[in-house]
Amino acid sequence: MGSSSWSTDAHHARRAYQASAGSSGFDYHDDVTSAPRDQWRAHPSLDPRGVGVRESRDSDAHPNSLAVSVLFDVTGSMGRVPRALQTKLPDLFGLLLRRGYVADPQILFGAVGDATCDRVPLQVGQFESGNELEDDLGNIVLEGGGGGQTTESYELAMYFMARHTALDCLEKRGRRGYLFIVGDEMAYGSVKAREVRDVIGDDLDEDVTLPAILEELRRKYEVYFLMPTGSHHFRNGRVREFWERHLGQNLVLLDDLDAVCETIAVTVGLGEEAIDLEEGLRDLADAGSDQADVVGRALRPLARGRGAVATSTGLEGLAGDGPGVDRL
Repeated sequence: MGSSSWSTDAHHARRAYQASAGSSGFDYHDDVTSAPRDQWRAHPSLDPRGVGVRESRDSDAHPNSLAVSVLFDVTGSMGRVPRALQTKLPDLFGLLLRRGYVADPQILFGAVGDATCDRVPLQVGQFESGNELEDDLGNIVLEGGGGGQTTESYELAMYFMARHTALDCLEKRGRRGYLFIVGDEMAYGSVKAREVRDVIGDDLDEDVTLPAILEELRRKYEVYFLMPTGSHHFRNGRVREFWERHLGQNLVLLDDLDAVCETIAVTVGLGEEAIDLEEGLRDLADAGSDQADVVGRALRPLARGRGAVATSTGLEGLAGDGPGVDRL
């Protein structure tokens, strides 16, 4: 995967065709949800069950791959996020590539629900460098479920990303990839062996605590949680405190979910030391984005806390090290 290249022209042609055909751009979702709920299934290309690894690998076309993963909550109001991503993919690639933040980004999209009650609690695509990403987005089931409390199965997604992905950026160059989780609730306290067997197919002897899977995950990725400030769960304070405790400044608070793409791009640019924050905000303005103020408010705490570059083989500062500063 990841040997093709992004084309903005192809993206716009696809969107124009979908508009003319009256398509939502999420045709698989539309087909699946027209059936009884007990028949809902993840698309085969996104079904995590039985997957060995999702790979981010170098190729002749992309010799310096960098893995960027974006997993979004599709429960409740969070279902608007993939639609925003679909619309703004050119902005994401434009900033990463044309502004020189990353030479060869390979992006993976996935979706998270609640394994205690949802029919499709986890969906994970491939790492792609080109317009195949639009296929993954279009095949996502926007279940809109959730358990009606303040937890979703983010920890199950973390388990998959920790144990079922392989990254050349890490294995060849000692550079972690980036993982962004977009959500508004807490993770459960442990990865449950039963849910792993049911959803992913691994046979675990016991549950894995959330701190343990986070530690494992952060050996492979810089992990961020992007949370909307307008959500009910943000206002009650518990969810924010939960992610601050586990991720420190890598909790990113967004006033507008439509700024997800821009926030991800600038965060990666900061982590790769291609820009400082003010340069990133100028790049947004130059690209015609109206989200510079939102991105600036979200990322200033992160930019202030980056500190000096350090080389590490451990995970010092688990609850608060900045993006991209520790290279394994």
